[in-house]
Amino acid sequence: MLGYLIEKEFKQIKRDWILPKLILIFPFIALILLPYAANFDIKDTRVVVVDNDKSSYSNQILNKLRANTSININYFEDTYAKAMDLIQEDRADMIINIPSGFEKDYIVNKNSKLLIAVNTVNGMKGSISAMYAQNIISDFSLEKNSSIQVINSPSMEIQPLYAFNKTLNYKFFMVPALMVMILTLICGFLPAFNIVGEKEKGNMEQINVSPITKPVFILSKLIPYWIIGAIVISIGFLVAWLFYGITPQGSIFTVYIFSFIFTLAISGLGLVLSNYAQSYQQAVFMMFFFIMILILMSGLYTPFTSMPPWAQAIGSFSPLKYFIDVMRCVYLKGSNIVELLPQLYALLGFVAVVNTWAILSYRKKN
Repeated sequence: MLGYLIEKEFKQIKRDWILPKLILIFPFIALILLPYAANFDIKDTRVVVVDNDKSSYSNQILNKLRANTSININYFEDTYAKAMDLIQEDRADMIINIPSGFEKDYIVNKNSKLLIAVNTVNGMKGSISAMYAQNIISDFSLEKNSSIQVINSPSMEIQPLYAFNKTLNYKFFMVPALMVMILTLICGFLPAFNIVGEKEKGNMEQINVSPITKPVFILSKLIPYWIIGAIVISIGFLVAWLFYGITPQGSIFTVYIFSFIFTLAISGLGLVLSNYAQSYQQAVFMMFFFIMILILMSGLYTPFTSMPPWAQAIGSFSPLKYFIDVMRCVYLKGSNIVELLPQLYALLGFVAVVNTWAILSYRKKN
């Protein structure tokens, strides 16, 4: 009986003119475009300079700023007030204000001040841009300090080591997580729409009077989307390798095992919501509400540990959080199943709860 039901599901998918195309094309398009949109690298920061010193030191600082590809010096103004007008008009993002006597204070008093004023309407862009400028000016200060001979002065050299992502490429961090989001959208929405579609067509009445048990019926809905999930994650592997040169440092089979469990979890959630929905409109709004919360609270765009405690408590019930952790750990750190046991137990628990709920909430009428 289960085999016939699974065959029916695939025939229904095949007869739909858009679903096969959506399953195959959507992961390609999304993974090609989204990593460029979901990127926290800041480029083309527009800078206005107020150089009241006009010394060799101020020129060296400006040359260092020009050498950075993320910063563009677009304007020079005589006063800070005129520079602030450009910020107000949204024609500049940052002001570098070099006061009069900057070089003299640095050489004579070993102490000089420089102002960096940043437009922080977009707080993340402003803070990152300010960090870029501070790092450039700090490098200038280190170079000048190293050129001054100080007798019996101890020196310290700090050499950072960037583990797991040496080039600090943000795509290496985002692409594995975006694969989880795409898998969620496909394997979460489609099962919900499947059952609601059968309700609207009247097919559920025939299933309700058949000898099919509730566990068999739910299983017949889960297995096809587990196979579809395997196809989607495989397309994700291919796109990540072809377009970004990203390959997992760990075993690809570890990802497949977790994707199988995650697909059962998110598809089960779709089935639960579809059992309560009576129309496509209800199913769309219910799935959109829950999927958006799960995505935003999963740590996809912001670090999970940076959220307030109440948000972390809500996010801990999101299966996306655990699978995103798995994808990033396998891709960047090469983690194995033993190291990912907490995520494994959490996903298995979610599968058990959600699919049991799906079976119990399916109201079969004999």
